[in-house]
Amino acid sequence: MQLLTVENVSKSYGQADTLALDNVSFSLATGEFMAIMGTSGSGKTTLLNSIATLDVPTKGQILFGKDDITKMSGEQATLFRRNNLGFIFQDYRLLASLTAKQNITVPLSLLHKTPAEIETSVTRLSKKFDVFQVLEHYPHELSGGQKQRIAIIRALIKEPKLVIADEPTGALDSNSTKTIMQQLALINEELQTTILMVTHDPYSASFAKKVLFLKDGKLYATLEKEVQETKIQYQKRLSDMMLMLER
Repeated sequence: MQLLTVENVSKSYGQADTLALDNVSFSLATGEFMAIMGTSGSGKTTLLNSIATLDVPTKGQILFGKDDITKMSGEQATLFRRNNLGFIFQDYRLLASLTAKQNITVPLSLLHKTPAEIETSVTRLSKKFDVFQVLEHYPHELSGGQKQRIAIIRALIKEPKLVIADEPTGALDSNSTKTIMQQLALINEELQTTILMVTHDPYSASFAKKVLFLKDGKLYATLEKEVQETKIQYQKRLSDMMLMLER
């Protein structure tokens, strides 16, 4: 079942009509883990912002189920994001004045969940991501990997239909990156959480079943992990494609 369908989307900026996106089309199925890669200025962020209803395409349509989200009003877009999307950012975006637990529960308070429901959800996910012991700590007391795991739980806690991850491992060391990506892959497999991730890192992208490559605002190529292919082989193909884009 298709959750997201991007059809002939273009986005231009300024009086010179600089094209950030040029006739991009693809679809994302429910339960799929997809990554988007490309060099700086390729259109990755513009595409992600358009899907998140933070930007409006100049042409084309973006269907979430059967709804064209490009036609939504500002208020409708806000409700759409709150009810359907979870966000993970490179810089975590945790509120410094709140504990880890309080940061996690912010989205649930907007959805009018009961205290018992909130406690159950927080406990389950914090144990799964191995941060249960730091729930009462403030962000400045956490490592980068712990901050990102708290941010991921915050994105997952309301059980969104789509998780949008923007360079989720960009600020992490290799060990934390490995842990975060393994946990995201596990969530995708166990809970069938649909994930759309922008990354520049072939290792992180190798956890996605399908990877789209953008160049100069256009969809340049699509690679999928083959059945008999090892993760190392898949990662090498992704790295080779990135090298081609950089030429």
